[in-house]
Amino acid sequence: MQTRRLTYGARRGGRRPKAGFTLIELILVMALITIAVSVTAPTLSRFFRGRALESEARRFLALTHNGQSRAVSEGLPMDLWINPEEGRFGLEAEPSYDNNDPRKVDLQLDPSLQIRIEMGAVSALTNSGNAGQAASVASIPRTLLVKPGMPTIRFMPDGSIADTSPQMLCLAGRDGFALWLKQTRNRLAYEIKANPQE
Repeated sequence: MQTRRLTYGARRGGRRPKAGFTLIELILVMALITIAVSVTAPTLSRFFRGRALESEARRFLALTHNGQSRAVSEGLPMDLWINPEEGRFGLEAEPSYDNNDPRKVDLQLDPSLQIRIEMGAVSALTNSGNAGQAASVASIPRTLLVKPGMPTIRFMPDGSIADTSPQMLCLAGRDGFALWLKQTRNRLAYEIKANPQE
């Protein structure tokens, strides 16, 4: 009987061995991925920080619209209070015969952001060059503090904004980016601005 030697390919059923990646190819791919991530990471981080800032500004603006519509529909003044030290803000009806508002809102600001209250008329801030200075709660006139220790935007039952309400708010990130919420020219609402002097 004659014996035949089987070749490697014949032993495996006639298939060739599968080709794989070499170690050098894997190292090159990993190096390219590392370079791509290191180039795009700062841009992506700025993008996500900007989105958080814009999202918080829109959420605050939505709360002003909610407060204004509630004031008109319920016939009661609504207070949008701001606590800059704790990074909180909320909306509730002015205390009247019922001190508990079942529809009150209490929100926490994104931890990477801070809120500052800008007091005084827009023209005064612009002319004096102090548009970037934030007022601390201690320096805010007592007439503007509806809730003890907290500046408040008050929406009246006729839909207007009380004269004691702050004219501008600044939402700022730790990286220096900021958005401004300021009263419109007709003083009937707030709007988001990238520049306080617009």
